[in-house]
Amino acid sequence: MSEVLACIDGSTATPAVCDYAVWASQRLQTSLTFLHVVDQTQYPQRSDLSGIIGLGTREHLLEELASADQQHSKQVLEQSNQILEAAQTRAVQAGISAPLIRQGHCNLVKSLGALEDSIRLLVLARHSATNDNVAEHVGSQLLNVVRTLQRPTLITCGDFIAPQNYLFAYDGSFTARKALQMVASNPLLAGLPCHLLMVGSDEAACKVLLNEAAEMIKPSASEVTIIWREADIEPSIRAYQLQQKIDLLVMGAYGHSRIHQFLLGSTTSQLIASSTSPLLILR
Repeated sequence: MSEVLACIDGSTATPAVCDYAVWASQRLQTSLTFLHVVDQTQYPQRSDLSGIIGLGTREHLLEELASADQQHSKQVLEQSNQILEAAQTRAVQAGISAPLIRQGHCNLVKSLGALEDSIRLLVLARHSATNDNVAEHVGSQLLNVVRTLQRPTLITCGDFIAPQNYLFAYDGSFTARKALQMVASNPLLAGLPCHLLMVGSDEAACKVLLNEAAEMIKPSASEVTIIWREADIEPSIRAYQLQQKIDLLVMGAYGHSRIHQFLLGSTTSQLIASSTSPLLILR
């Protein structure tokens, strides 16, 4: 696992994905690769139309249809190249010496699966209803990517803002402790203030776990703030993000806990949709 891999699609979210990927690459001091997937279901393929009644004797019409298909496919591939080259130029201007570009030719999940062993951090966008309609397959497959890949995933939303702090949603589970250890031993968030938030009915028990977590993250964070809330998880996270102007939300995914049920249940998409800041999901 050696590279930051940024999935781009040419939508209005692409500049932010590029900039967050550059930021992560520089923080991790690792290589950066941009991936654009040309999903072949998104454009027509050359077809055998000779069986359609009346077309079998019209050789010139069949040739014209095939030529039109080929021309459209060529245009789609050229557009993909332009998207990748623009991202590469943007990264170079931001200080990345040799960003790489890749083009995928199946769906996003399969394309990423083939590259998974080389990924240290995956960066891709959350699309909203207000985004343009250019190649929104990245957004539409986001949940499948998060569930399938076993790699840390940074989900962007809105414009790029270099994180100055982060909120870690903690539940005391084995998965949460492992995720916190990953953060503590990783340069990505080193030196930033950490807010540890836990939701539960027993304040005393939660604060014991939060204090233990604070000791784990103190060597990495510039300062640590612990927060206990009794309310439901999603509203508590969203409210605290807004109140404290949190730049990045961090969570360990798929633990055996309320967070586990929250992430795997029907509200998974609500978490991604409601976050007011980018979301880093650790596997």
